[in-house]
Amino acid sequence: MKGHWAKYLVTGALMALLVGCSSKPTDRGQQYKDGKLDQPLALVNQPNAKGRPVNGKDFADQVSQIRSTSSGMYSRQSGTYSAIQSWLMAGGDTRQLRQFGLDAYQMEGADNYGNVQFTGYYTPVVQARYTRQGEFQYPLYRMPPRGKGKLPSRAQIYSGALGDRYIAAWSNSLMDNFIMDVQGSGYVDFGDGRPLMFFGYGGKNGHAYRSIGKVLIDRGEVKREDMSMQAIRQWGENHSPEQVRELLEQNPSFVFFKPENFAPVRGASAVPLIAKASVAADRSLIPPGTALLAEIPLLDNNGKFTGKYEMRMMVSLDVGGAIKGQHFDMYQGIGPEAGHMAGWYNHYGRVWVLKAAPGTGMPLFSSASTQNRTQGSLLVSQ
Repeated sequence: MKGHWAKYLVTGALMALLVGCSSKPTDRGQQYKDGKLDQPLALVNQPNAKGRPVNGKDFADQVSQIRSTSSGMYSRQSGTYSAIQSWLMAGGDTRQLRQFGLDAYQMEGADNYGNVQFTGYYTPVVQARYTRQGEFQYPLYRMPPRGKGKLPSRAQIYSGALGDRYIAAWSNSLMDNFIMDVQGSGYVDFGDGRPLMFFGYGGKNGHAYRSIGKVLIDRGEVKREDMSMQAIRQWGENHSPEQVRELLEQNPSFVFFKPENFAPVRGASAVPLIAKASVAADRSLIPPGTALLAEIPLLDNNGKFTGKYEMRMMVSLDVGGAIKGQHFDMYQGIGPEAGHMAGWYNHYGRVWVLKAAPGTGMPLFSSASTQNRTQGSLLVSQ
């Protein structure tokens, strides 16, 4: 198994974020000392975790959404989902997983000691108008025909390379547009009393993603330890529109939207997402529909690690251009409060893949289960 999964090992930037393998809590979460894991997904007898999942109902609601919108995914995972729900109804004791026919595969994390990175994303609500007027000067675009080669870069689009025929709305904030771009979707409030319109993911321009958070760190304008979505917003508020535009243009990647009436928030798997019960993952390692038991660091309202954790059941239903390897992006929900918490997360916990126990010699995942489409998602990538 080690050879099969070796190409998915995480190195470089994530390793730099972890200060060795200290046994003491850090401001980004516990640095575990349970022993080195020699494969990305290691079968364990039982998770060495404390507590029980706090979100059994949310997990059940997420499974219900999968069942009603993706029959193929549900049929592939129904045995696992059913076993997990029986386990949760019996109390969710991690010592009893095998009694319910479940195997737990611990993820090795970025340092081979189980430290899995957690970031957060959410669905923003953007103020906009149908026509250009007053403060509403910043266009949100539909997907244009791709033709041959790449579409224009972000800088070229900001300079009008696409023309007005692809504009779906005009917002009052270029930064808000960018954040919705990076989150992959959002709701738009046209200010006319009508229900919010969902702007779903419509496609990308084909250019490489570059983190503006990393740009600010490299320029020495924000310290690495202080980087968050809130820090980026504050930087924008303290600089001119021209300086904000110049920063955002450092990320040539650009997301287009598909306006939809009365639509729920959906991930790349086209399944409606339940807040804090779904995650974006690297589909080459974690196929869509995978059930995950996660030990997540709890943060206070200022984004500081409290030293406490909670157990959650989640499903991998989304992807992201910056979500690679032993890293999950947790969906936090809709609106400013969700955005507040999503902006703070860049912390470490533990994750176990739960799977209905297969027959002897059966692989954890089949190659067919890793096929799905992708979209962009992370704002603060370090």
